[in-house]
Amino acid sequence: REKELQTTYQNYKNTLQAIAQKIGDIEQEAEEHKLVLETLEPLSGDRKCFRMINGVLTERTVKEVVPILKTNSEGLKKTLDELVKQYKAKQDEMESWKKKNNVQVVQQ
Repeated sequence: REKELQTTYQNYKNTLQAIAQKIGDIEQEAEEHKLVLETLEPLSGDRKCFRMINGVLTERTVKEVVPILKTNSEGLKKTLDELVKQYKAKQDEMESWKKKNNVQVVQQ
């Protein structure tokens, strides 16, 4: 029984850590999009810029790239919101499980 509780607890911790890692990755990507948008938006729409797509550098104009970046940025925000909800739900589930099974975590 004790081993089973330890395994379940560790599974919760691993899941939370994996979600937290994804949140960090998405936050970093969203920040990169924000910085690129801040750089491009003041520029002339006809100005040349380059975009890396699947390892291939493509030439575009600012007016072609900005809407794509905005769409991607909005998608990242939605994904981030969803991951935060998942994290909180899993955390709540873990707390309920701990109470139900009278689990107290002892730091070593």
